Amino acid sequence: MSILFLISVFGVVVCIFLWLRDIRIWARSLLPGYRKASIDGVYQTALATAGAGIVWIWPHITILGTGIVLLALYLQGKEKREKIWTNEPALTRFFGSVPRNNTRR
Repeated sequence: MSILFLISVFGVVVCIFLWLRDIRIWARSLLPGYRKASIDGVYQTALATAGAGIVWIWPHITILGTGIVLLALYLQGKEKREKIWTNEPALTRFFGSVPRNNTRR
């Protein structure tokens, strides 16, 4: 097992975390940018998982699999989302104790 496999697995975990974050924000606010980001997160997570699988199955081309994981993480950050944070600290946002604007209809 190489260090690139561990980096790829960490990238998959980060991709899953960002995808679940987008789902949670969309479920609470119903903003269309987060809806699209959560739908696209399915494909990006699948791409990252495939990249980690390439690193695991074919260890002689680990750089290709790690590159695919990094591509998925790059695509995860390219989605246009609405600005929902004001000036809350990151720890408060992480635990979800930020007051929300309920825009549900």
